Amino acid sequence: MNEIIAKLKTPDECVIFEKNAANMGRADLAVEARKRAIELRALVYGAPTEAERECIEAIYAYEQMLSVKNGKKTRAFRTWQLIKKHGIIETVERTVTREDDLAAYDLLSKQALEDYTFEGIVLRHPDLFSPEALGHSQRRMAEWKSA
Repeated sequence: MNEIIAKLKTPDECVIFEKNAANMGRADLAVEARKRAIELRALVYGAPTEAERECIEAIYAYEQMLSVKNGKKTRAFRTWQLIKKHGIIETVERTVTREDDLAAYDLLSKQALEDYTFEGIVLRHPDLFSPEALGHSQRRMAEWKSA
C-alpha cells in the first residue's frame, strides 16, 4: 500500500483522496484509497476475528458498489439484519449457498473490489464453513474467473 494512503486515518479522508487521485489520472491510487476506506470502516466495526473482519470488509465493499451503481449512498440493510439475527459467519454461509449472483461480482470487479467476495472469504477460511458453502464458493469463483 502506498505510504500516503496507509497514513489516512478515516474513511472520509480516503474518499477525498480517492476523488483527487481519480481527477489526477491515478486510478491505481484511487483504488488503494477505496480499499483503505473499506479497511478502516471494518476496523471501526470491531469484528472479533480475522475472518469476520474480512466478511465485514466484503459488506462495506458491496455497499461501495451499490452506492456507485445507484449514484447515492446505499446500505446493505438486509445483510446487516441477517448479521444481527444470525451472526457474521452464518450470514456468509447462508449467502454463498443461495442462488448465484454474477451481477454483484461484475459490479465489484468494475470497482476493482473483486477480492471482497464472500466466496473468496469462504475459500480463504474453509474450516469455518460447511462443505456445501465451500463447494458453492469454489464453483462460483471458477465461473467468475472464466467469464
